[in-house]
Amino acid sequence: MQNVNSWRSVAAATGRADRPAAEAGVRRAYRTAGLAEPERIIWAASPRAAVETVEKLTDAGRSVREEVRTRPWADERRRMYDELGPAGWSALWSATGAQLWETTAALAERIRTGVVADLAPRPQDAAAVRLVLLDAVLGQHDAAWLAAFDGHGDRLAGLAEVARNAGWWWPYEHAVVITERPDVLHRDEAGRLDHGEGPALAYGDGFALHAWRGMPVPAAFLAELSSLTPERIRAEENAELRRVMLEYYGYDRYLSESGAEPVHRDETGILWRIALDGDEDVVMVEVVNSTPEPDGTYRTYWLRVPPTTRTAKDGVAWTFGLEGAAYAPVRQT
Repeated sequence: MQNVNSWRSVAAATGRADRPAAEAGVRRAYRTAGLAEPERIIWAASPRAAVETVEKLTDAGRSVREEVRTRPWADERRRMYDELGPAGWSALWSATGAQLWETTAALAERIRTGVVADLAPRPQDAAAVRLVLLDAVLGQHDAAWLAAFDGHGDRLAGLAEVARNAGWWWPYEHAVVITERPDVLHRDEAGRLDHGEGPALAYGDGFALHAWRGMPVPAAFLAELSSLTPERIRAEENAELRRVMLEYYGYDRYLSESGAEPVHRDETGILWRIALDGDEDVVMVEVVNSTPEPDGTYRTYWLRVPPTTRTAKDGVAWTFGLEGAAYAPVRQT
C-alpha cells in the first residue's frame, strides 16, 4: 500500500519540476535503451507548449519512444508475467497499478483533448497535433504502471526518475522536450477533475482545464455559477450544463425559489418534480429525520430518485433497493 500511495502522490504532484533529477532520469532511460544520450533537453511549461516546441524542431531526429518507453515496458511486463504466472501478475496489478489506472488514464486523456482543442481549432488541423501527442511519454501520469514494477528491478529506473520529478516528455534521437508539472490540480473524491471557482488543472503558461465533477465546462460558465437564478437555470439550453447548474445551486434551493409544487405526499415524505426541457425530469423526495438534532431541530434531507417515481414512499423505498409495496420500516431513524 505504501508503494501505491507514493505513486498516487506522484500522479497528483504539482509545482515546479526538479529539473536536474528529471534530466538525469532522461539520460538514464536513454542509456538503458542502448541509445546515446540526447544532445539537448528543452523545457516547456505545459504539454501544449511542448507540442508547439516539437512542431518547430527541425534537427531532433526521429522519435525514440519505442526504444525508451514502449519496448522496456513490454519486456519488463513479460518478465514479470513469466516470473509470477497469470494469477501472480493479476494479483500484483490489482494491488498496485489498477488502483491508479482509471484516474491517471482519464486525466491524461483530458489533457490530450485540451491540447488538441487549444492548438487545432479547425478540425482538419487536429490530426497533426494528435500525431505529436502520440510521441509523448507521460511522466508522472504513467504512475499506474510504474507502481506495478516498482521494487522489481531497475530496468525502468530512468523512466521512474523522470516521472517522480517532471511531467510529460518527448524523446527524439538528438533532443528531448520535457514539461513542468501543473501548478494547480483539483479533483473530487472520485478522482475526477472538479473545481467550481477556477481551473481544475492549470499549468504555469496558462494552459488550463475547467471541469465540474469530471465534466468539461467553459471557463466563462464557472464564472457565472455564483450569480445563478432559477430563471437562468431554466433558460440554459445545454442539458449537461443545466444539470451542473442545478447541482451547484442545490436542488432543494431551486425547488424552494422556483415556486415548484409537490406532486405527492404521504407518511414517508414529499415528492417533488422538476421538469426540464430536453432532459429527463429531476425527481426528489423530501424527508425529515425522525431523530432530533442536539439542538432539538429535525434535519431535512433531499433524496434524488428515478424520474419514473410516482409516490414519496416509492422514492424512499428505492433508496433501500425495495419496491414501494415492500417498504414498511418498523422504526424510522
